[in-house]
Order: sequence, then structure tokens, then C-alpha cells
Amino acid sequence: MPLEPGLSAHVDLVVSGDDLATAIGSGEVEVLATPRVVALCEEATVLATDGRLEPGEVTVGTRIEIDHTRASIVGASVTAHAELRSVDGRRLVFSVTATEGDNTIATGLISRAVVDRRKFTDRLGG
Repeated sequence: MPLEPGLSAHVDLVVSGDDLATAIGSGEVEVLATPRVVALCEEATVLATDGRLEPGEVTVGTRIEIDHTRASIVGASVTAHAELRSVDGRRLVFSVTATEGDNTIATGLISRAVVDRRKFTDRLGG
């Protein structure tokens, strides 16, 4: 199945103590950590291509631009949504949004590259 703009996926998270800036070391306030928001958005981009890559292919992150504009506390339900905006050869660009209910908490773009898993890991010595 080809990779085409419009592919999308979402991931849900109920914020726990492990997701907080204080737990991750990215801040001193007990709110959802920006790195956790980024990881959630990346997870959605990976899911958007699930089942659409050739055997042995995976995607790897190459660029992240995220504006995290609203705090979320323990117990909050957060959803990250990713939509494939463009395909340029092996380069994929996704728009991402994270929401808590009706409130947008983060927006941005994530770029990923399609690679052959074996060749990629062999270059790393793994």
C-alpha cells in the first residue's frame, strides 16, 4: 500500500506521574513533560504508516518542531493526532496536534525517513 498524504493515526494517554516534567528531568513543575508530548506525537506518526511500508522498512525521526502551549496535570486525558502531509521520496512530513478535551496543548511538524531496518542497524554496528 503506498504512502499518501492524508494517512493519519492518534494515540491516547492518561497523564501519570511518570509523564511529568519532574519525573523526566525536563522541568520543575508537575505537569506533562514536553519530551513526553513529543514522544506521544511521534508514536502517532509511526502508527499512521503501520501496514503501509515494504517488508523490512521502518521510519526514523529526522526533524521535530513542536509548540507545547498548554499544561496538563496528572489524570488528564491527552490525544496526539498525526496526519501525513507530504511524501518526497523517502521523506515524510506529518502535522501533529495534541489535545486535552477541546483544548489544543501542542502543534507542530514531524519529519521521518523511510529506511531499511537491517541496513540502518548494520551501519550502527547493531
